[in-house]
Amino acid sequence: MLDFSLPYCSSRAPVVAQNMVSTSQPLATQAGMAVLHRGGNAVDAALAAAITLTVVEPCNTGVGSDAFAIVWDGEQLSGLNASGRAPAGWHPSRFAGLTTMPDTGWDSVTVPGGVSAWVALSEKYGALPFADLFQSAIRYARQGFHVGPVTAGLWQASMPLFDRFDDFQAHFSPAPNPGQKFMRPDLAQTLEEIAVSGGNSFYHGHLADKIVRAAEQQGGCMTAADLAAHQADWVTPIDQAYRGVILHELPPNGQGMAAQIALAILAHHPVADLDSPALIHLQIEAMKIAIRAAFDHFADPAAMTMPVQSLLDAQSIAAAASAISTRAAPLPPRSLPASQDTVYLCTADQDGMMVSFIQSNYRGFGSGIVVPGTGITLQNRGSGFSLEPGHPNEVGPGKRPFHTIIPGFVSAQGQPVMAFGVMGGHMQAQGHVQMVSRVFDHQQNPQAASDAPRWIVKEDFSVGVEPTMPRAVVDDLGKRGHNIHYDNNVNTFGGAQLIYKHRDGYVSGSDHRKEGHAAGF
Repeated sequence: MLDFSLPYCSSRAPVVAQNMVSTSQPLATQAGMAVLHRGGNAVDAALAAAITLTVVEPCNTGVGSDAFAIVWDGEQLSGLNASGRAPAGWHPSRFAGLTTMPDTGWDSVTVPGGVSAWVALSEKYGALPFADLFQSAIRYARQGFHVGPVTAGLWQASMPLFDRFDDFQAHFSPAPNPGQKFMRPDLAQTLEEIAVSGGNSFYHGHLADKIVRAAEQQGGCMTAADLAAHQADWVTPIDQAYRGVILHELPPNGQGMAAQIALAILAHHPVADLDSPALIHLQIEAMKIAIRAAFDHFADPAAMTMPVQSLLDAQSIAAAASAISTRAAPLPPRSLPASQDTVYLCTADQDGMMVSFIQSNYRGFGSGIVVPGTGITLQNRGSGFSLEPGHPNEVGPGKRPFHTIIPGFVSAQGQPVMAFGVMGGHMQAQGHVQMVSRVFDHQQNPQAASDAPRWIVKEDFSVGVEPTMPRAVVDDLGKRGHNIHYDNNVNTFGGAQLIYKHRDGYVSGSDHRKEGHAAGF
C-alpha cells in the first residue's frame, strides 16, 4: 500500500483521479486535460501536452526536437524511438581537427524526430483527429501565453549563448520576464501546417524545403533526402525484474538500460533504511557501474559491439554486485555529452491506457538554429556523438547519437503500475533508480518520491547532492570515500512526473523543481 504522508518539504500534494495528466508546465497539463474532456484518450492527451510545450516551454523543447515514448494500450506495452539520424554528409572527416562535437550550429543538428513521434502515436492509438491536438498550442502561439517563472529564468540565461544567431534573436528576443505575455505567430502558422498535412510538410513538403534552404545558406549539410528518409521506429522495451516489479526501458541509443543495470545490481543487496547513508551509498556505487557501461557501450544499436543481453547478463550483474563494499570504489573519469534540458510528461485514462513520453531539444533551446519565418528551433542532438575513432558512438552518416532522454514504465504481474520519468540529461537514469526504489522499496507516494532530496553521480564520478540532503548523511558518505559536495543548481537534479496505478484510479506527483502540474478528473 502506498504511504500518502509527505515527509519532505513540499508545496504540493499527490493528485488522485481516474484520468490524469502530469507535465512540467501547467498550460500544457491543461491542454492535455482539455483533450481528455473532449473524448480523447491518454495518447491524445500526451500529444496535445507535448505540442503545447513546444510553444510555452521553448527553453527545453521545440518542433525541431526528438522524442521517445512507452505506451500501455490496455493490453500490451510498446515503445517508440523517434530520435533523428545524422545527415548523410556527416562522415568523421567533416569534424577533423575537433576534439568534441559542436554544441551549436548546423553541425550539431540531426534530423528532428519529434513531429514523427506525434504522427506515429496518433495514427496507432489516437481517438481524436490529429489536427484537433494542436488547438491549445496554436492558440498560445498566436494569441500569446504568460511565461512561467522557471521558463523565464532559463530563457533569460540562454540568450547570451545564442547572440551570434540572428534568426534566434529575432524570434526569442527580448527574453520575457516572469508573467509576461509572449506571442509566436510564425510558430502558429507552422503548427497549423503540420496539423493540416499530418506532419507531411515537415519531412516532405513546404516546411522541409525551408529547413533545407536554411541549411544550404548557413553552411549545414542537411538535405531533403535526409529529412525524407527519417522514420520513427516501434521498438520492444527491455524488461528488468526488480524485487517483484518489472522496470521497462527503451533499448539504446537512449540511456535507459543504465537504470536497469543499477537496479539489477541493487537487487542483490538487502533494502537499507530509507534515506540512510547505507542505502544511498549502495545506490551510488551501483549507478557508477551502470554509468561506466553507458559511457563505454551505449550507441545506435546497429553500431553497438556489446549486446544488450550481455550488459544485463545475470552472472556479470552478480559479480558487479559482490564487488560493492562499504567503501566508495574509484573509477576513472569518462565523459559523454550531457545536458539538463528536456520535457517529460505522462498521462493515463479511465480505460487503462498509460503513456510515458519525453521530448527534448537537448541543451536548452538546442542548436541556436531557428528556421527563418517558421519558429522552428532545431535540436543539437548531434553533439551527443563521440569523435573517438572506433567508439560505438562515433559520429557517422545516417547514425543515431547517444541520447540522454528516456521514458520509464513499471509493471507487475503483467499489469501496468507506473508511468514515470525524470527529465534532466545525465540525471535521468539516476532519477529512475531513485524513483523506483522510493515507490517500490519504501512505498512512497509519487509526490513524496519526487520531493525527496536527490543525489547525482556526475560525469567525472564525483557526487552532487541537493541542499536539502541532511549534513549527517553527506558527512557519512564522505567518510566512505565519496567525492561528494552540495550542488545549489536546482536544474542539476532534473524534474520528475509520475502516475501510479492505484485501485480504480491513479495517483500522480509533479516535481516542485519545475513549473509542473498534475491534474485529473
